[in-house]
Parts: sequence; structure tokens; C-alpha cells
Amino acid sequence: MTIDALIDKQDSFEIVRDRIAAILATEVASQMQLATAAGKDPSDWKLRIFSERSNPWEQFLDATGDQSPVINVWYESSVFPPGKSNLSERQTSETTYNIDCIGFGISKDGGGAGHLPGDRAAAFEVHRALRLVRNILMASDYAYLGLKGTVGHRWPQSVTVFQPQLDGSSIQKIDGARIALKVSFNEFSPQATPSTLELLSVDVFRAEDGEILLEADYDYPAP
Repeated sequence: MTIDALIDKQDSFEIVRDRIAAILATEVASQMQLATAAGKDPSDWKLRIFSERSNPWEQFLDATGDQSPVINVWYESSVFPPGKSNLSERQTSETTYNIDCIGFGISKDGGGAGHLPGDRAAAFEVHRALRLVRNILMASDYAYLGLKGTVGHRWPQSVTVFQPQLDGSSIQKIDGARIALKVSFNEFSPQATPSTLELLSVDVFRAEDGEILLEADYDYPAP
């Protein structure tokens, strides 16, 4: 017996990941508009949002480009508590998404205040990005990440500072921090169309290269 329907859908873990990135992009744009309306510099609220990037800090290697903090949303892992699921159709998932905040700092002459080091500026840029990301995702508007009925809850598990690496070495004047966001939701799997099985005959053969070859006879009652 094989699954009788094409698996042509996204799983919930993909939908939630994309939703997190979309929320951040939408709210960052809104915050910049609010800053402009308040007579403030909107660039202080600017973040660049990516997902599933392995080296998002590469955005800073071109010093002539946009140096706003980079946010990278990526899926890490899921666990499926059996007591919260059923045997086949619904699997409750406790999933962790990492939201990396990467900041770049430029050393400056502070005039009478002395030298302003780039690594310190990078740390402050990361802290600014963390502040915005946490406040956006934990706002009451997003208690269910805009997916009520799919998402059961979301909660920040931890924040960890890290030093981005390039070719095994730390990158100067670039700093990072990671928010681990735990999200609970349901995954669903295809269900069989009920039928009465009259005959099932399967012979299993193994080719010389190890490939499994099947010869099968199925005899079902006519619909």
C-alpha cells in the first residue's frame, strides 16, 4: 500500500519560520516610518532580515555597502512529545528557531572623547538589534505569531552572544547574538483512504549494488 495523495504542501515548521521573518521585516519598516514621523533618524531602527543563511555576516565584508545590523532566522530542531500527539495524523512539535543578530562597528575619532573602537560599536549595534527583535516578537499582537490555530505558544528560551567566524578566525569589528525562540505547533501527516485489503504479496530482492528491488501484487476490491 502506498500513500494515495501527492505530498504537495509546506510543513508547519517552514510556515512558522517564514512567518517570523515576515513579522520582523514588516515591523522594522513600520518602526522606521514611526521614527520619521517622530522626527528621529529612521536608520536607528533599520534591520536587514534574512532566513536560512549560513554566513550572514558576509554582508559586512563590503565596507561600502549597507552597514545596518543583519538578522538571520533559521530552523534548528524539533521534538515531538508523544503524550501531546496521536498515533498518525497529528504530531505536536516543540520547535526551536534561532534568530541571529549581527552588528558591524566602525572605529571613529571621538574628538575630545578619544578613540571610539569598532568592536565596542559592533556590540552596541547587536544590542540595538536584540532589543528590537525581542520587543517585536514578544509584543501582544504576536502572541501566536499571527498564526492562531496553528501556533500554540512562543517563548524566548535564551540569548547567547557569539563571535562570528570566517575561515576559522574571528572577524574583527563584527559581533553577534542569538535568540533561541521556542514555538509549539502541530504538524499533520497524510491519512489513508479506508479500504479492505484482499491480497498483498511482496517479494524483496537486493541488487548487486545494494539497491532494494520489490515485486508486488496488490488485489483490491473494485470501488
